Amino acid sequence: MSKELNRTTADAPAAPIRLVHLGLGAFHRAHQVWYTQHAEDGNEWGYASFTGRGPKLAEALAPQDGLYTLVTRADDGDSTELITALSEAQPADNLARLVELMAGPDVAMVTLTVTEAGYHLTDSGTLDMNDADVVADVKALRAAHASGASDAPGTPGTPGTPDSLDTAAGRIVAGLAARRAGAADADSDGSGSVRGIAVMSCDNVAGNGEMTRAAVLGTARAVDPELAEWIERTVTFPSTSIDRITPATTDELIEEVTAETGYADNAPVVAEPFASWVISGDFPAGRPAWETAGAEFVDDIEQFERRKLWLLNGSHSLMAYYGQLRGHETVADAIADEGIRAHVEALWDEAAHHLTADGLDVPGYREALLERFNNPRIRHNLAQIGIDGGTKQRMRAVPIMKAERRAGRDGKAAAFSIAAWIAFLLRNGGSEDIADSRADVLNRARQSSAPVAALVSTLDEGLGTDRSAVELIRELTEEISSHLR
Repeated sequence: MSKELNRTTADAPAAPIRLVHLGLGAFHRAHQVWYTQHAEDGNEWGYASFTGRGPKLAEALAPQDGLYTLVTRADDGDSTELITALSEAQPADNLARLVELMAGPDVAMVTLTVTEAGYHLTDSGTLDMNDADVVADVKALRAAHASGASDAPGTPGTPGTPDSLDTAAGRIVAGLAARRAGAADADSDGSGSVRGIAVMSCDNVAGNGEMTRAAVLGTARAVDPELAEWIERTVTFPSTSIDRITPATTDELIEEVTAETGYADNAPVVAEPFASWVISGDFPAGRPAWETAGAEFVDDIEQFERRKLWLLNGSHSLMAYYGQLRGHETVADAIADEGIRAHVEALWDEAAHHLTADGLDVPGYREALLERFNNPRIRHNLAQIGIDGGTKQRMRAVPIMKAERRAGRDGKAAAFSIAAWIAFLLRNGGSEDIADSRADVLNRARQSSAPVAALVSTLDEGLGTDRSAVELIRELTEEISSHLR
């Protein structure tokens, strides 16, 4: 009979909460929490992590005091590890607890994994003030801010906490407003106990530090310009490049973990052995010694971001659409298809023309990717990877194709990846549902009289006006589609 899993039964004391996370999910628990536990000072850094929207995962983890099992799945077998660095799991709607933590002097950093759509930015990279969630959050934050207004000019009062907020930036701004008020109180009594803080995105998008900065400052400026000025002086926004394949948890995994460990774990995580974390930026209130767990700190992260987005994620997207069109379900199945692998290698060849910085080791990175992709025991579903292609291909295939064309080449391999995405959307006469946050836009485009050109334009307006580029993509789309008939 299995035992209950909690900190008493497992004899696992909780580390003090010094880190807060928005977007509690499998990847966060297999990546940032794992790195924190493996840092040499990990026992000094505990995470309080909040779900992205619904409470389900927090409800599963709370009775376990945040404990869960990480299953590392190599091609020659599994290993299990009890993860203890998640000190507290909270639902997204516990805004009061988030604000309380961020206002206190112990918390040094906020990290987040909310997907690109979760930043609510326009194509130009500014906060989308027409977004309904942004509008609602700004209104709620203004009301809360007004309720705590100080009579003394330039001195922040203690803001109220809205009942609910829908955006990650709105929640962060609520916490930062409370932290600012706490800093003012600390200055007035001479304690100086509330310091600056880092807000660090761990989302799989290029320039995620700037995205986070734009979303947070855009929200703050709409609420109170003085708060925004304080954030600019006090808060840093490091950038990251993250990597670890983390398939969804299944009932089968839960049963296997119970049998292996003897504990009834309702929220285990499975991940591949490989993990990477490249970080650039400053941390005014300190950070865990993540470098002792394998993280890499660099001055210029841009080329590392591109290497990951173009090689790993770019080939993932290609396989997601072309692989499903050829009847495959997983990455391992797709990469074993010689026809698909040839297109992956061609895409990598094009990307490598533009990945030339020291330390990237593109040949070694490619070799490692093939080894990871061929791991048959990591069931990385192509359908899962293919969600939100209307956003992902903007950052994966499109930049490669544009860079190739600027260099005087046609960018055919990247064009093939875009064409595979389009052929996937147009399959069965364009009648299939689109699993994408931009589904309405994409559906209108595929129903137009020139669907290929329209869909290319949804990815990149400049590419959509390049007639030869669109014609190349159209020809490749027809070639792919013809093999399905």
